[in-house]
Amino acid sequence: MIEVSRVQVEETYPLRAKVLRNGGPPEAARLAGDDLPEVATYAARDADGRLIGCVGLFPEACPDLPEHPGKGWRIRGMATEDGWRGKGVGAQVLEAALEHVAERGGGLVWCNARTPARRFYERAGFEVIGEPWDDPEIGPHVRMWRRA
Repeated sequence: MIEVSRVQVEETYPLRAKVLRNGGPPEAARLAGDDLPEVATYAARDADGRLIGCVGLFPEACPDLPEHPGKGWRIRGMATEDGWRGKGVGAQVLEAALEHVAERGGGLVWCNARTPARRFYERAGFEVIGEPWDDPEIGPHVRMWRRA
């Protein structure tokens, strides 16, 4: 059984550092704006209470769609524990983030997705916008978006 809920962002730092920062220290996973009041962080926990997935949702306009009506929300810090990938954990935390946006009037949701995660986001209704690029620290990415 998996339970998804809103959490304090600091709870997600160990998992984010492990998955997104090559196993670096938890503080390496801190993102600018994590502590802003409108930022929402959701996490999935397994039956034993271990944090196994997470996502951050930041109020931020998409640079490729600046004229899009409604509020922009950026997905950041999305991570799933190794042994839980492909089991719906990421989909559940992403759904919680999309529900958060819908409860606040909807809008555009976007992310800079690592290219291996592209199909995951496409299954959730996201579309690619712009050209792929390579981040020298964390690899190839593509920007994606959808309405919520």
